[in-house]
Amino acid sequence: MPTSSLPLGSDVPAAADAAAAPLAERLRPRTLDDVIGQQHLLGPGRPLRAAFESHRLHSMILWGPPGVGKTTLARLMADGFDAQFIAISAVLGGVKDIREAVERAQLTLAQPQARRTVVFVDEVHRFNKSQQDAFLPHVESGLFTFIGATTENPSFEVNSALLSRATVHVLKSLDEADLTLLLGRAQALLAAPPLAPAAATRLIAYADGDARRLLNAYENLVAMAGPVATIDEAQLERSLGEQLRRYDKGGEQFYDTISALHKSVRGSDPDAALYWFVRMLDGGVDPRYAARRLVRMASEDIGLADPRALRIALDAAETYERLGSPEGELTLAQAVIYLAMAPKSNAVYRAFKEARAFIARDGTRTVPLHLRNAPTRLMKDLDYGRGYRYAHDEEGGFAAGERYGPDGGNAPVFYQPVPRGLEIRIGERLAELRRLTAAAVSGAGLFGEDG
Repeated sequence: MPTSSLPLGSDVPAAADAAAAPLAERLRPRTLDDVIGQQHLLGPGRPLRAAFESHRLHSMILWGPPGVGKTTLARLMADGFDAQFIAISAVLGGVKDIREAVERAQLTLAQPQARRTVVFVDEVHRFNKSQQDAFLPHVESGLFTFIGATTENPSFEVNSALLSRATVHVLKSLDEADLTLLLGRAQALLAAPPLAPAAATRLIAYADGDARRLLNAYENLVAMAGPVATIDEAQLERSLGEQLRRYDKGGEQFYDTISALHKSVRGSDPDAALYWFVRMLDGGVDPRYAARRLVRMASEDIGLADPRALRIALDAAETYERLGSPEGELTLAQAVIYLAMAPKSNAVYRAFKEARAFIARDGTRTVPLHLRNAPTRLMKDLDYGRGYRYAHDEEGGFAAGERYGPDGGNAPVFYQPVPRGLEIRIGERLAELRRLTAAAVSGAGLFGEDG
C-alpha cells in the first residue's frame, strides 16, 4: 500500500524509534547539501539543483545502481516543494496501489490549502506495460508528479509513452572519496571506534559504490566489534564472513581472478575461462564489470581475426542489461566461451599503441592540400582538394599511388595482420594494395610503405 513520507525536516519519528532505525535511514540526507555524490546532477547549475532553485518540479526517472540515493532524491523533491509524498513499490504493488495513489492525490488537491503530490515508484521496471500506462493520464493532467526509480536501462524497461513524459537522470555509483566521507559521518553518529586504514579500505571496496551496503556492513561491524580501541581487518572479516574472504574487491584476489580470466581467454582455454568467470560471479562481482572486460578482450586479443567477437561481447552486455541476474549471466558465459575459442590477434591493439606512441613523440604534421576539404571559393583558390583522386572512380575502387599520410616525411607501418582467422584475408588484401601502389609510383615517401 502506498505510504506518505514524514516531513524530512521534522523530529519524527520519536527519538527512541530513530535510535532503532537502521543506520542508513538515520543518515539519510535531509537537505540537498547533505547528499554525498551525484554532483553532476546536484552541483551548481546542474539539472536537479536548478529544478530545486527555480521551484520547477518535473516528472523524472532516476536510473542508477543500488544505494546511490534514488529514493533520497525523490523524498527531497517532495520536501523541497512541500508536496505530499506517496511511495509505491513495483515489486509488491499493482494497479490497486496506483488507484489509491490517484485518489489520495485528488483529495489533497481538493483541500482548501491544496498541495502538490509526488508519486514515487521504486523499481518501476517491475511494472508491466498496462501498469505503467495507468500513470499516463494523471501525469499528463498534472494531478501528480511522477518519479520512477530503476536499476535497469529505461530504454528497455519503461514504456516509451511514459518515458516521453519524464526526464531521465542517470545516477552514478559513489566513488572512494564519497564512501570515505559517508563512513566518517557514520562513525561520528555511532561514536564508534576508528577503523584501521586497511580495514576502511577493504570495507569501502566491499561496498562497491553502494552507500546502503556500506552502512549496513559498517553497522554490523561496529555491533560485533564491541568496545575496542580500533576496528581492524580481522574483525571486518569476522563480521562480513565468507563473502569478503572469497572475493575481495579491493584486494589482490580480485585482480588475480580477472587476470586469470583474461589470460584463459587469450590462451584459448574455454573451460578455464568459464571457471574463472563463474568464480567471479560466485564471489559477488558486478556482472556489468565482467561484461566490460569481455568487450575489452574482444578488441585486445581477437580484433579483426574474428570481428564477430566484439559484436557477441556487446550483445551479451546488452542482453544482461535487459535480463539482469541470473538470466542474463548465461549470455555472458556464452560470450566467454566464444571469445576463448575465437582466433586470436593483437594486431589492432599493437597498431593502436604504436600509433599513440608515434603521435606523442612526433611533431604536428600538416594535412596535404589534396586531402583538404574546400567548402569556400578562397579555399579552392588556395588549391585545397586540388588533385585528389576519388577512389570510387578508380579501377577496382583503389587509387593506386595516392598519398593519404601527412606532410613531413614517412610514417611507420602500424597495422600488421597476423596469419589467423579473417586477418589472413585482410593481410592478403593489404599486401596486394601495397603492391599496386609500389607499381604505380617509386614508393619513396609514401605513407603506408616500409621506409
